Amino acid sequence: MSRPPFLTLPDNARAHRLETARGSFAVLDATPPAGTAVRGTALLVPGFTGSKEDFIALLEPLAAFGFRTIAVDGRGQHETGGPRSEAPYAQAELAADVVAQAEALPGPVHLLGHSLGGLVARRAVLETGPEGWASLTVMSSGPAAIEAEQQARTKMLLEALAVADMETVWQAMRELDVEDAGVPATVPEVTGAVDDFMHRRWLANVPELLVVTGRQLISEPDRVAELAAVPLPKLVISGAADHAWPCPWLDDMAERLSAVRVVIDGAEHSPNSEQPAATAEALTAFWASV
Repeated sequence: MSRPPFLTLPDNARAHRLETARGSFAVLDATPPAGTAVRGTALLVPGFTGSKEDFIALLEPLAAFGFRTIAVDGRGQHETGGPRSEAPYAQAELAADVVAQAEALPGPVHLLGHSLGGLVARRAVLETGPEGWASLTVMSSGPAAIEAEQQARTKMLLEALAVADMETVWQAMRELDVEDAGVPATVPEVTGAVDDFMHRRWLANVPELLVVTGRQLISEPDRVAELAAVPLPKLVISGAADHAWPCPWLDDMAERLSAVRVVIDGAEHSPNSEQPAATAEALTAFWASV
């Protein structure tokens, strides 16, 4: 579960609704400072149990380099909301939402998907081809289903969601220490604010979204060869360790994709929040190169 390091938006960012042909989505939207040459637009798609706030520490450095940066709550996530049924959260539906979001922005768009968001972003590119995209970045997201131990943990979560409400599941997750604390104990006021946010965000997620996308994480097929055939610049970026998709899997995937491969030292599954400065540097270098 990604944990934002802080919650305060930079001065050049605002929260609003992005209106698209497939509905309205909650976003954080950071624009380049006055006098900065605009280099392009980036759309950031969060992962399982995540939200747009997972990218909050990237907004300022990416925009400062000239990229308008939009982090989005997908259908059923946090402040976007969604219906209480399973069909709307099929991967094809979530991918179509991403395409609609990109079409509502100045293009072509640099698309980035984190974790489950990487699978959704991949599906969006496979559905559309290279048209409309400047590049594709998969962050801490692998070639197929997550590794066996994480599959087992996800199955436990799905079983809990089938019989308990979101608050009960949250308390059980806390007791089992499923989430990563991630914030030093020396700043209790920040820890408390982020803890409160994590709780509110969990309760705001639509349970059916978690159920359907949890199944995707444990059953996703390997579509790397299909993606490799799409003529689009690609980046595979991750921390130096990853519990969902081990780094050797990501190394192999990058080779199969003929993609740029970047490893962020000092980070694990969420380099966007664990090492945002180094992550932003790697992203802007890749985007500028294409």
